[in-house]
Amino acid sequence: MFVDSHCHLSFPELAQQLPDVLERMRENGVIAALNICTTLEEFSAVVAVAEQQNHICASVGVHPDYEDIEEPSVERLVGLAKHAKVVAIGETGLDYFRLKEPLEWQRERFRIHIRAARVSGKPLIIHTRAASHDTLRIMEEEGAAEVGGVMHCFTESLEVAQAAIKLGFYISFSGIVTFKSARDLQEVARQVPLNRLLIETDSPYLAPVPYRGKTNEPGYVPKVAEKVAELKGIDASQVASSSTQNFFDLFRWNPDARAGGSSKMQPNQRSEADS
Repeated sequence: MFVDSHCHLSFPELAQQLPDVLERMRENGVIAALNICTTLEEFSAVVAVAEQQNHICASVGVHPDYEDIEEPSVERLVGLAKHAKVVAIGETGLDYFRLKEPLEWQRERFRIHIRAARVSGKPLIIHTRAASHDTLRIMEEEGAAEVGGVMHCFTESLEVAQAAIKLGFYISFSGIVTFKSARDLQEVARQVPLNRLLIETDSPYLAPVPYRGKTNEPGYVPKVAEKVAELKGIDASQVASSSTQNFFDLFRWNPDARAGGSSKMQPNQRSEADS
C-alpha cells in the first residue's frame, strides 16, 4: 500500500476528473493522499475534497512565490488548521528560482507559517528551490524543529537533506527521482534512510517515468517507490510500508480514516523492513 504525501487534487487538471483519479488511486494501491493548499483563496476547495473522501486529508498554507494574493497571518492559519481534516501547515518555504530580490516579503511569509505551525502543533510542508541556505537558516531561527515536517519534492544536496533531518524533518521524493537526468538526486535518495523518507507525486505536475509528459496523479506514486527501491537495492514493498508508516507518524492522522481495510498498520507499528 502507498500514500501520496503531496498532491493538488483541487487544481483544475485533477478536479475536473476527480472520480476517475480516485478510482485509479484505489486500483494502484494508493490508500491515502494529502491534498495541498497553496493559497487561502483555494482553501475551501482543498478542504472540501478531504471532507468528501475519508482517505484524503488537507493542509493550509500559501505558496512562497505567489504574489497579489491574500497574505496569511498566524491567527488566520491557526484558525483554519483547526479543521478536523487539516493535518499540516503549508506548502510554505522559499523559492528564489523565479523571483528576484528584494524578497523579504517571502521570508516573512515563511516565518509566519512556522510560527503558525508551532502554535497549532501541526507539522510543516516546506518547498525550497534555489534557496536552501536561507530556508534552513529560517527554520533554525524560528524553531521549526519543535513541530518537524517534510521537505517536499526534494531536489537539493545530500548535505541539505541531512541538515533537515537533524531538524526532525522527512525528505520526500517526487517523480523527478525517476528522470534520467536526476543522477545527483538519485544519490540522495539512495542515502536518505527509510525511516526519514516519504514519496509524493506533486500532481498534476512532474509525472514519473514512464508517464513523463502526461498529467500526473496520485495513482502514479508507486512508480516513485519503485525507483527509490531500485536505487537502494531493496524491494518496492519495503519503500511502500516505510513511507506509508512515516506519513501517518508525521501527520498523526487518525488511522481509522485510512482506506484499505485490514491492510492498515497502527501508529508506530514498523514492518520488519525498517528494523
